[in-house]
This record gives sequence, C-alpha cells and structure tokens, in this order.
Amino acid sequence: MSLTLTQAVPQNEIATCELLLDYLEKIGVEYVFGIPGGAIEPLYNALAKSEKRGGIKAITARHETGAVFMADAYARNTGKLGVCCSTTGPGATNMVTGVASSFENNTPLLVITPQASQDKVGKKALQESGDTGVNIPGMFQFFTKYNSYVTHVGQFEHKLVSAIMSAFSMPGGPTHLNIPTDVLKSHIPPKQHPVNINNLLSRPYLKDEKAIQALISELRHSKKTIFVIGAGAKGCSRLITDCINDLGIEFVATPDGKSFINPYHPAYKGVIGFAGHKSASKALQSDAVDSIVLIGSSLGEFNSNAWDQLSLLNNKLIHIDNNEDNLTRSSMAKLQVGGHIPTILEAILENNRTQIKNKEKISTKSVIDKTQLFADICIDNQKKLHFELDDSTKTKDRSSPLKPQFLMAQLTQLFPPNTRYLADNGNNMAWAVHYLNPYDRRFSGRRSSQRDQKDRRAFSAGLLQINTEFCSMGWSVGSAIGTALAHPNDPVLCIVGDGSFLMSGNEITVALQEKLNIIFLVMNDQHLGMVKHGQRLNKSADIANTLPNISYALMASAMGIMSHTIETADDLLQLDTNKICERKGPTLLDVRIDAEEVPPIATRLKGMK
Repeated sequence: MSLTLTQAVPQNEIATCELLLDYLEKIGVEYVFGIPGGAIEPLYNALAKSEKRGGIKAITARHETGAVFMADAYARNTGKLGVCCSTTGPGATNMVTGVASSFENNTPLLVITPQASQDKVGKKALQESGDTGVNIPGMFQFFTKYNSYVTHVGQFEHKLVSAIMSAFSMPGGPTHLNIPTDVLKSHIPPKQHPVNINNLLSRPYLKDEKAIQALISELRHSKKTIFVIGAGAKGCSRLITDCINDLGIEFVATPDGKSFINPYHPAYKGVIGFAGHKSASKALQSDAVDSIVLIGSSLGEFNSNAWDQLSLLNNKLIHIDNNEDNLTRSSMAKLQVGGHIPTILEAILENNRTQIKNKEKISTKSVIDKTQLFADICIDNQKKLHFELDDSTKTKDRSSPLKPQFLMAQLTQLFPPNTRYLADNGNNMAWAVHYLNPYDRRFSGRRSSQRDQKDRRAFSAGLLQINTEFCSMGWSVGSAIGTALAHPNDPVLCIVGDGSFLMSGNEITVALQEKLNIIFLVMNDQHLGMVKHGQRLNKSADIANTLPNISYALMASAMGIMSHTIETADDLLQLDTNKICERKGPTLLDVRIDAEEVPPIATRLKGMK
C-alpha cells in the first residue's frame, strides 16, 4: 500500500497566481505574453487552468523582448493592461529594451518576473537575480512607474493592486513585480473586504475651467489658427474633425499623430517633424498664423521637427495636453491647457456653436441638414491629397527595383481600408510617414466614452502605428502580434526593414502558431538603410551598413509561412490581396526595393548636429 502526500490547502484560500489572474480578468485582460521557465512555472500552471475554462490565455513569444512588444501593442490597441512575464535571470534581462520602450511611450504594462525562493537567496541559486545576484529590480527601477520585490505573501495583493493602479495613472507606463517562487506557490486567505479594482481605476476627467476659457478667448480673437495633431489626440478623431470643420481652420499632424486624422481632408497640410512635408512647415510659418494649437504631443525630437522654433516652439503656441510632463517642454507657449483632451475639444465646439446660434436665427425645419455629412463622404471617396509630397512623380514610377515611394502609395490601394499598418524604425518608417496615407472613415465616429471597451478596440491606436521615442529596431514584428490579437477582424500589415527583421523576425512563427492574419512586408535593400544614407548625407565614413542578399521568402517558407518575392511592379500589383487578407495565418512579402533612393530623413540629421 502506498500513500501520496499532498500539501494541505486551508479551506477558502486562493493560490497567489490564481488571484493574480482573477484581478486581470476583472479588468478585461485576455492574454499574458511571455516565455515559460522553472521559476515562473506556478503562473503557467494557473494559466493552464484558465485556458481550459476559456479565460486568460498564454501567448508564447520567441524572445522576451518580443513578448513585451506584443503586450505593449495589445495595450495600445485596446486601452487595457498589457501583461508580460519571463523566467529569472536572462529571461528578465531580455525584457529590458521592450519595457524601456513602453516607458517612453507611456504604455500601461504589468511586467512579472520571478525570483529564486527566499530560502535560497544569497546561496548562488540558479539565475539568482535579487540584491545578492544580478539585481533585476535594481535594473527595472529606472524605467518603470512602480517597481517592487514581493518579500512576503502577505504583501502580494496590495502590491499587485498598486502596480495595476500605477500603470494606468497619468501618464501611463510599465510597472514591475519581482516575485520569489515560494510566494508564487503560496496561498492567500480571502480578504474581509474584497478590492473592487475597476472602481479604483475609475478616475474623474480633469478640467481646468479657467485655462479652457482662456483658450476659447484666444481662439475667438485669433486672426488665423492652425491645429497640430499629436499622439495624445487618440480617441478624438471625430471631435478634431468637428473642430476643424466648424472653425474652418487648417491642420497638420506629428508623425505619431498622423494615425488619428483624415489625410484626404482639404484642410490637412501634412506632417510636421520626422519625414514631414514642406507644406506643413510652410503652413505653420505663415505670417498670417497667430495661434498654433498643439494637441497632445511630447515635443520630442521626432515630433517637434528637431525642436523647430521657427515652425512650432514659439510664442504662437497653445499647448493642450493631459500629460503634465509634456507641458514642461512648451514653456515658450502663450498658453498651456492641461486636462482631459476630449473635454477641452468639446468645450471649444460648444462655445463655437453657441456663438453661431446667437448670431443666426435658429431654423425650425424638421429635416436634418446632411450637407456636411455628404461633403465629408465625397472628400473621403476622392482620396485626393491636399499637401505637398517630396518627389511625387516617384509614387507612380513602376521601375525595378521598386521605388519605396511607389510601394507606399500602392499599399492603401491593394489592401482594405481597415488594414492596420505598423512601420518599424529605420528608412521604412520615414517612407511610411511621408508617403503612406491609410484612412477608413468608419474609424472616425464620435466616442461616447473613453472607457467603453468596444470603443477602445476600434479607435485606440489608429491605422498607422510607429515608435517615435525609444525607437527600438525590430519592435514592429512583435507588436504586429499584439495588434492582430487586439483586432482579430482587421488585417495587420507590418512594414519592416531587412536589418530590423534579422533582429526579431523569429516572432513571425507566433503568428503562424496563433493563426493570425498578418502580412510581414520586408523592405529588402541589403543594407542598414538609415545608417547608410545618414553616413552619406553627413559626409561620414561609409562603413558597417551592408547586409547579405537573403531570401526572406525562403526563410518564411522553411517555417511553413506563405511567402512571395516582389521584384517588379507587376509582382506587387498581381498579388491576390483578398485571398491574403482572408488567410488564417501570416504571409511574408520579400520586396526588393531601390537601395539608392534617399529617404526623407533631414530632420533626424538636424537633430544629430
């Protein structure tokens, strides 16, 4: 006779990791991104139970940095918390670049790393990474909003709640919990008064009435106003369009704000900043302009046209932002308006419409005037640009190897309007910012509530996603996974250079495993393109920028992924994109581009001087 002894679990107690997943489910989290290992095994045991009952699912990345980028994109595209994890030691250190990138981009993340059991700390346990080894919490303290080593199971729930709340506090950002394996294996008695995490995350919208009235006064007395749309304007597309139409003003966008505007609107003058348009600078520098209203921008190098005082950073500036840190970079502004951006825009609209009603007789007609609606639809259908492109003739140049300008111009013709584009860092981002103009009028409806989950999924990150702050090469491959999981009904097109793809291209097998409809477009020029052209434009040494001639299509085929090599315009235009976009799985396009075409990167070179 044999006996199996198991650890007795007191009645009503809950496992630490099950409590963790319970909190995450309550706030709508659907996935945990990471790579398993011995120390994090208790969490994966809980995830296994969760998956069986249709709860939170584990997504296995190929590298921990990829897991963070997946979680980051999932958060940016849903408005929910991104969650990622690793094992101890090198698993945790591999996450550093991704977490630092999320910190710079204010993305709400919960990063979970394990630790050797506390009775083994200081004894050179395998991959020990506390204060007596490679100090993981010490590393993460520099780029997280909350960073804590959980030393006792009694601390766990309080620190978990603190981490979640900190991730969503303005501005958002990553938080980190370092949890010893013995704590992860522990059980916790139920609280007498359970925490309502959703109530804790609910915050009132801030409104500075005095500053708003000063803004309205400035706009009323302005001879000519121009709007600059930044990344902080996400979720405000309809409100911004209404302001532009009602006030009759021109507007431009920062590179990361371009995602939230209609590029075919007749009042749009292009991008100001990295890879921007001359027409945008010209519009801002016009002597007639006396008010420049900037909506939600960090005013970093890429978004301020390398701190351009002539166009942007001057006493014409009015800076609207919900991030107090961003306002520290606009001290020269004649007015700063902090608070909830949609509320501020609604106040502008309400005041303008009140003025119109006071001046005009209110119509008693029962028929709704749809003139503006039909005008907007007509503009959308025309797909005509009203701003100035560099080398616009090359957008129609069908020569081989393909001109990047032609490639970008064709993508929105080939793929459906709800396609979500990601442009990695490098020349491909410059080409996308300048020449790629996706727009789907269905994504510009008025938001009823910023916290409505369906609304967040539809509007949060826009149709063109870039990374303008930390600028990690290779981020887009993992981010495409998170974007596709957030938007399962929309094709995702990841534009990535061959140099970036060699850094993180292995993550495409996650798309294969999860059957995600992602098109990975590799811009293949056998170079680190931005390095090469930057060296030439700066008259520096031409060195260390070449890559071998690799068939990325064959690489993908070896992984079981459908692929195409694109060498001519006909190869591109004959793609069956309808079939590609219906596939339950990824496709790779190995596009051979003209390596000698100079990208619009003058702003980056200006910032390096």
